[in-house]
Amino acid sequence: MATHLGSESPRAGGKRRHCRGNVVARFTASRITGRGFSRGTQVLSSHLSMEAMSFVTEDRKTAQESTFPNTHTFDLFGGVDLLVEILMRPTLTMQKKKPKMNDDLVKDCLSVLYNCCICTEGVTKSLASRDDFVLFLFTLMTNKKTFLQTATLIEDILGVKKEMIHLEGIPNLSGLVQSFDQQQLANFCRILSVTISEPDVGNDDKHTLLAKNAQQKRNSSPSRAEVNQVTLLNIPGFIERLCKLATRKVSEATGANFLQELEDWYTWLDNALVLDALMQMATEEAEQSSTESSDESSLATSPLRHRLPQSMKIVHEIMYKVEVLYVLCVLLMGRQRNQVHKMLAEFRLIPGLNNLFDKLIWRKYTASNHVVHGQNENCDCSPEISFKIQFLRLLQSFSDHHENKYLLLNSQELNELSAISMKANIPEVEALVNTDRSLVCDGKKGLLTRLLAVMKREPPDSSFRFWQARAVESFLRGATSYADQMFLLKRGLLEHILFCIIDSGCTSRDVLQSYFDLLGELMKFNIDAFKRFNKYVNTPEKFRTFLTQINSSLVDSNMLVRCIVLSLDRFESQTEDVKVVEVLSECCLLSYMARVENRLSFLFRLINIINVQTLTQENVSCLNTSLVILMLARRKAKLPFYLNALREKEYTEKYPGCLLNNFHNLLRFWQRHYLNKDKDSTCLENSSCIPFSYWKETVSVLLGPDRTSLCAIASYIDEPFMDLDRDLLED
Repeated sequence: MATHLGSESPRAGGKRRHCRGNVVARFTASRITGRGFSRGTQVLSSHLSMEAMSFVTEDRKTAQESTFPNTHTFDLFGGVDLLVEILMRPTLTMQKKKPKMNDDLVKDCLSVLYNCCICTEGVTKSLASRDDFVLFLFTLMTNKKTFLQTATLIEDILGVKKEMIHLEGIPNLSGLVQSFDQQQLANFCRILSVTISEPDVGNDDKHTLLAKNAQQKRNSSPSRAEVNQVTLLNIPGFIERLCKLATRKVSEATGANFLQELEDWYTWLDNALVLDALMQMATEEAEQSSTESSDESSLATSPLRHRLPQSMKIVHEIMYKVEVLYVLCVLLMGRQRNQVHKMLAEFRLIPGLNNLFDKLIWRKYTASNHVVHGQNENCDCSPEISFKIQFLRLLQSFSDHHENKYLLLNSQELNELSAISMKANIPEVEALVNTDRSLVCDGKKGLLTRLLAVMKREPPDSSFRFWQARAVESFLRGATSYADQMFLLKRGLLEHILFCIIDSGCTSRDVLQSYFDLLGELMKFNIDAFKRFNKYVNTPEKFRTFLTQINSSLVDSNMLVRCIVLSLDRFESQTEDVKVVEVLSECCLLSYMARVENRLSFLFRLINIINVQTLTQENVSCLNTSLVILMLARRKAKLPFYLNALREKEYTEKYPGCLLNNFHNLLRFWQRHYLNKDKDSTCLENSSCIPFSYWKETVSVLLGPDRTSLCAIASYIDEPFMDLDRDLLED
């Protein structure tokens, strides 16, 4: 999306604004042909680019307040339609030999169109509505000289297009992609990211599970994004080339001021288009100045304008690695996940990223570079921050519920897992046994171990902690593995998490939620973890602080509550083990959860903070945690006691029927949501070690219509307050 960059400063154009309107009027009023037209577009592009540049620099406000900007005048007199007609004219001829347009003319036409998109409201949407023009633009990408201008215009157009395009509709897409060099493919990933991601539904009620289920019911066929993902996977060599792009090394800049230089330039270059243009200029300058000295010491001491090309190349590489990782991440989360996983393993993506970790992904920075990321992971932030976050999201997607997660370790670390299993006299996990050792990480440390090391050094409120914790948690998710837990416990992860929750002063809810979830996976069914917990939380003050953090937001901490309840239930059945008995009697956390009044308190609040209309992917875990508490009670024939306690709580709070009616509706929704989703039901079974058949059976018992049944919710709601017939799910 390169704005035409002339020899003048972007700010200098404002002094001559009064004369540029005449150029625009003259151009659009006449139909110049041949050399005259080419020269006209060149002049026009140069003039309009000054106005466009003001939108991506400090002059933005001035330009936006202009009553009749030049680009608006150009569009008003039909200039945009004229350029579209000129660009597409060769495709409309009936001649066998298509006329070829001058490359510079095409570049200038595209530059003017892009400047109009930036400055004039409605131009981009107008171009996006023309499917023929959008698909035609892709054909221009075959020419390397016009590739950059074409790619940037396409990206801008697709960003506002109402309907996602079909990649299958692009003429000879496979040949087009295969013709790209690596740099072009990196640029193309920016476009692809728009075509394979499901549209963002925003932060409204469309995020609720009720709305999502209704949408899925209406649209049972694969979405356009899913179809586009399949199209990409069918392009020969596509994934292999992305893996090479993601893992290729970047030349390191020298000089102590490099990071500050990078930050200063990116503050100005808040639009990637300008960066692309500068990169193109830098490349051209490098070709013209091959005789200049490239000595590193001279680069470090030369003025910023002399060091810019090298700095820009590094930032450029980082920015496009972000896009490549994003595309791989989306494909990993799609319906073809297993196919993608197989290819990423085969092309050694993880070992390649491991080799880049210390030199590029997580270099040692000064404290000032630890920028706390905003609440929205899609916010406008520096390339370095975006790169780190996208890298962590990729690791999370790669490890989550997949046997390939062991590729994050090296051979020595895999041997360590085997030794842990042998010492505990338990069989090795099948996925570990089946791991292809030729595809794991190289070097002294695997990627997971490197991640743990930087995680411990991160400032308390840094949002990198959120993504780091999510990535590590994904390694543990699925069927609980004692060896995996011990591998992380031996590296001090539990103590680090507890320090963050109790002693660090961390106040970020996102970070705390991620740490609660990670702690739950780390401690679940692991008696050694509870023993370590008790050793760290060794004073009443620390334990009170820990409980305060849990109780401050059950939506954030309920997965940890579930872990404690499940672990307690298992340990109570292992009283023949002396070690278990010892920890049960000494651990303050297990003793706290063993008291029935505390379990009931959690149950009341878990049911009370959600209802069918507000259920989302974030808080549905509260419903499942409440179900876990009741399933374990049912196993011990105590379900009537818990249901009666809920009824008594209602009357104490003077809201008879409120809690139980709400819970009844939640369970009806649970049946509709989970009974038709194999993946979700498998996750529930693996994470709880409770067969899904028992989940279904317990829900059916609770929803039983027989009011004489002591295990049916209906039996505990008095007739005047019963509201079970109304189908809230259809509201």
